[in-house]
Amino acid sequence: MSRAFGYHAFGGPEVQQYFDRPDPKPADNEILIRVRAAGVARLDHLLRDGAVPALNGHVPFPQVMGMEAAGDVLAVGAGVTDLKVGDAVFGFALSGAGTYAETTVLPAENAARKPESLPYEWAATVPVSGTTALDGLDRLDLPAGSTLLINGVGGSTGLATAQLARARGLTVIGTGSDSKRAVAEALGVTFASYTAGDIPGQVRALAPSGVDGLFDLVGGDSLRSVAGLVKDAKYLLSAADFTVSELGGEFVDRRLGRTSLEAVAALMVDGTIDPHITRTFTFDQSAEAVAAVETGHTTGKLVITLG
Repeated sequence: MSRAFGYHAFGGPEVQQYFDRPDPKPADNEILIRVRAAGVARLDHLLRDGAVPALNGHVPFPQVMGMEAAGDVLAVGAGVTDLKVGDAVFGFALSGAGTYAETTVLPAENAARKPESLPYEWAATVPVSGTTALDGLDRLDLPAGSTLLINGVGGSTGLATAQLARARGLTVIGTGSDSKRAVAEALGVTFASYTAGDIPGQVRALAPSGVDGLFDLVGGDSLRSVAGLVKDAKYLLSAADFTVSELGGEFVDRRLGRTSLEAVAALMVDGTIDPHITRTFTFDQSAEAVAAVETGHTTGKLVITLG
């Protein structure tokens, strides 16, 4: 038996609880891992809310929270030949097993070996935040010297995107609350403050002819307020709002395989990307970690550690 944190029905924080479950058994092409660290993502509470039924509407209750983890392989299922017991790995839990747990299973194709120099806590931030940044910038494929607007730059994905964009020679404008200004500006981002208001006006002052690309990480009215700032809607991309297509843009096409995981891990090892982990929580503080992300006001990445 192992301990997990999740929910027995869709709803708000009141449905969250710890429970014991048998260690999941790895199916064909899966690996069982002992979780050492789990990333905390906005998607986690949206899944708990029942807001994304396409992803977890078919998963039986109780469901375990979390999509990204790093840990050590305890067992491998049939067909797994490139990972072995004892390997340090990281990746996505895409089969509904969750990652806020002492043990979980990952599809082998959605997991990768952890570089020895990469801390488990850093590796646990790669699957959701890190690869979203990579996917967004690869899709936009802006040449050096272009101007990129990141709508919601202060969160984990926004900061990873900003660092990678700057490394590719892009000028970056980022929107966010004033509490996130310092960390964004330290990365070379020109900051447009929600607190000051009139975000479109602020960005127009910085880029009078508009921006070359726009990567939205907020969605909703925030996306709609800035969508017209991009010169060509084919360079309007969102990772937060599927209705971006109504504005002429598109939702980011996610690549969840090992190649993307390894690419982002290498960028962390060589210093291009720092996940900016602003706080780690113990497993017993899982509810506090979820609540912090659910406010929408956290800077950088939060991680749950399990020893």
